[in-house]
Amino acid sequence: MAVVVASFVHRVGEPRVMSLAESRINGLFLFDTPREVGSFSLIDHTGAPFTADRLKGHWTLLFFGFTHCPDICPTTLSDLAELKQQLQGTEADETVVAMLSVDPARDTPERLSQYVPYFHPDFLGVTGAFESILSVTQRLNAPFRKVTANDGSYQMEHSANVALMNPRGDYHGFFRAPLDIPKMRVTLRSAQYLWDH
Repeated sequence: MAVVVASFVHRVGEPRVMSLAESRINGLFLFDTPREVGSFSLIDHTGAPFTADRLKGHWTLLFFGFTHCPDICPTTLSDLAELKQQLQGTEADETVVAMLSVDPARDTPERLSQYVPYFHPDFLGVTGAFESILSVTQRLNAPFRKVTANDGSYQMEHSANVALMNPRGDYHGFFRAPLDIPKMRVTLRSAQYLWDH
């Protein structure tokens, strides 16, 4: 009897773990085999180098956006801030959120430092040379393009998905937009739990 009770208590303490199919239905597409991203050289909003090594040792939610974005980017960053606030303890400590700018011409480290931490003080803004950003986004299946208006101003069309990078720094999967934070929290926990067990 004691063994049954102990087993029940253990199961109650474990997070709800979704299968790959359940995760997909709930917006998280996990790859059967995580994909290596390879090396790259970018810079974060503090001016520090942001290389592939910065993705290691924790989970990273990597969003692609730009500071002049009128709607999708602020909405997504607000959603990710809500998710980050809901994570607790080591779960929060081991989950990094970063926005990789697809508009490096305007998104300098200084500009990103005024924008990204507004949503959450722990969030990182990342920029760099256009060619380096293009290379990373191609590896992470995150297309973008510049759209110029008649008056010469421009916006960026870009993927609104959020890439999930595992603690090895590999591309583990992605959350499909639009984000549903309650579902995202459960699917993220499932992915992390399956990684650890």
